[in-house]
Formats: sequence, C-alpha cells, structure tokens
Amino acid sequence: MIQVFGHKAPDTDSTGSPLIWAWYLTEIKRTPAEACLLGEPNTEAAFMLTYWGLPKPAIIADVKAGDTVVIVDTNNPAELPASINEANILGIIDHHLLVGGLKTRGPIDITMRPLACTATLMHDLMGADATQMPREIKGAMLSCILSDTLEFRSPTTTPHDRAVAEALAADLGIDIAAYAAEMFAAKSDVSAFSDAELLRMDSKEYAIAGKEFRVSVLETTAPGVILARKDSLMAAMEDVAREDGADQVLLFVVDILREEATLLVPNDLVRTLALKSFGATATGDTVVLPGIMSRKKQIIPNLAL
Repeated sequence: MIQVFGHKAPDTDSTGSPLIWAWYLTEIKRTPAEACLLGEPNTEAAFMLTYWGLPKPAIIADVKAGDTVVIVDTNNPAELPASINEANILGIIDHHLLVGGLKTRGPIDITMRPLACTATLMHDLMGADATQMPREIKGAMLSCILSDTLEFRSPTTTPHDRAVAEALAADLGIDIAAYAAEMFAAKSDVSAFSDAELLRMDSKEYAIAGKEFRVSVLETTAPGVILARKDSLMAAMEDVAREDGADQVLLFVVDILREEATLLVPNDLVRTLALKSFGATATGDTVVLPGIMSRKKQIIPNLAL
C-alpha cells in the first residue's frame, strides 16, 4: 500500500491533496494507496472534510524502512517524518521552492510547478481522468485551491489556478464567494487552541544570517481575535523557540479581507528584521505590512537581518 502525505501541521492543501492523489492512484492507476496526515488537520481542513463527507486520513508519526510513499505539497525533510530517507519514495508533487536533503533509492517522478496549489498541479497530471473524480474529491480539490489562493487574493495565484477552481465550482454548483467565506470562518475559529499550538499551526523553519526562525502565519477574517491574545502569544514564543531549536518565532497575522499582515514584534531582533525585510518601522509590539499575504512569495524571500 502506497502512503500519500504532505507536510507536518497539515493545512487544507496538505490534507486534501493526499486524499486526491490516493484516489487517483487507487481508482485510476489501480495501485492501492492511502492518504495519511502528519498531525491533526487545522480547523479549515477539518471543515473541508466534514463538508464533503471525507474521512479524516490516519495520522502517522513516522515511516519505516521499506514503506512506499508519495510526498505532496512539500519537499522539505524538516517538514516530513524523521525516517523519510529510509522509505521508498516513489514521487514528489509540489509547488514550493526546492529545498534539498531528500535521498531516494532510485530515480523517481518529481513534478514541481510554480502554481499556487498542489491540487491544481494534480488536476493537470490527471489530464482527462480528472473528469472521473467523484464529487467529494472535486470538492477537496476546490477547497485546496481556494485555501492556498485565499480566494484568488494571494499573489501566488495564477490564472490557471483560478480557471481550474472556477470550472470545479461550476461543475459542483458551488458559489465560490459563499463557500470560501465558510472556509475562512472555520479557519478563523482558533478559540480551542493554546498559544503554543497557534504558533506552530501553520509554520515553516527558515534560517537567515545564522539565525533559525520558525515563521508562522495565521490567515483569518477576524484578526482582532488573534491580536487580542498578542501578549500571551509573545510570551509563549520563547518556550516554543527553545523547544523547537529556533532562535525566534515570527508570527504574521494575515487579514484575508484587508489584504495585509500584522507582525508581532516582541523584541529588537524582530524590530530589526521588520525594518530590513519590509522597510517597516515598528514603534510598538506590532507592525502592519500592507499587501503582505503570502509566506512563500512575499515573506520568506524578503527576510533579512
């Protein structure tokens, strides 16, 4: 059985894309596969599963030597099981920058394209077979694209992402604006999560100028709910950084509707980073970054010290 999984702290794309590709391998390629998760899905991903009647994939902590796997929505070993290089990796389907560090037992299929969403790429790889997707798999694909593009607001959005999403929505009889609003409302409900959980919920590891950062992004239509917790979130950053082997946690609260991010500024290190990365002068413990929506395209590439 092939295991299909994405990155740790699974968001909608890393929850939906394993389901999509496991369906494709099993039903179209006649190669048994199962979707897996590397942690609990976030609230938006959980909403997607419930809305479309999809089972939550099994959560795995690691892989074993000889396990056969397909990796989706990442190629970064830091975001994958500790023993990933012991597994038999069949392929990688991704839309992020190439990190390096994975070791395979032989040549594999790798598809990486500059699209906003892994699910869009999967639609292309399926070709004519995409028409055979059942309603719930099409729903997962639509959800992934709307999530990763922030309903086409993200600068990562390509015309192709939008075209695929609009075609899926028309086929499903879904009003994109109404459905995306439900998705984002689910994403914005973070009341059940601790400060540490919020800081790790959607985060990536990144090193710059000899410093290790955990770059966390919370996308929401209700930024005030998160910012009301800024004091306790900043207090939790020190423990999270220490436990995760980082020098600093960076938290960007992305306001989906206003199309801006608020960076929490707990100390002079982050104050300097805000100035050198975004030309933003932080006089208090937060700074607003107009137009900043994407970690992949606007945050990570600009980080400087």
